[in-house]
Parts: sequence; C-alpha cells; structure tokens
Amino acid sequence: MASAQGFGRGRGNSGPPVESRPKVDEKAYKAALDRIPVPDEKYDPWGGARATDTKASKKKN
Repeated sequence: MASAQGFGRGRGNSGPPVESRPKVDEKAYKAALDRIPVPDEKYDPWGGARATDTKASKKKN
C-alpha cells in the first residue's frame, strides 16, 4: 500500500501531552456566554431569499 512521505508510520500521538493542555475555566466560560447580547427579534435564515414587497404578498394581507 502506498502512503505519503512518512505519514502514518511509527510517529505515535502527534498531539501535545494531556498534561500540557490548558485547563478549561468554567467560570470564565459562563461569564463570556452571559456577555453575548440577546437579539431583539428572531433570526430568519431565509430572510434574504424572500421577496418582501410583491403583489402576491400584498394580496394575502
């Protein structure tokens, strides 16, 4: 089986050791989530795709 130069052979875990990873600060994480503003109106993902002022929409109202 062909493989790229040296990838996947005998290198072991290439990521950093578990001990050297930064600890997750739950208190700071929750404080950051609380700082996210709440939107005034609900997000409409299709808002840009819909026509807002057409003859058909005026007839329905």
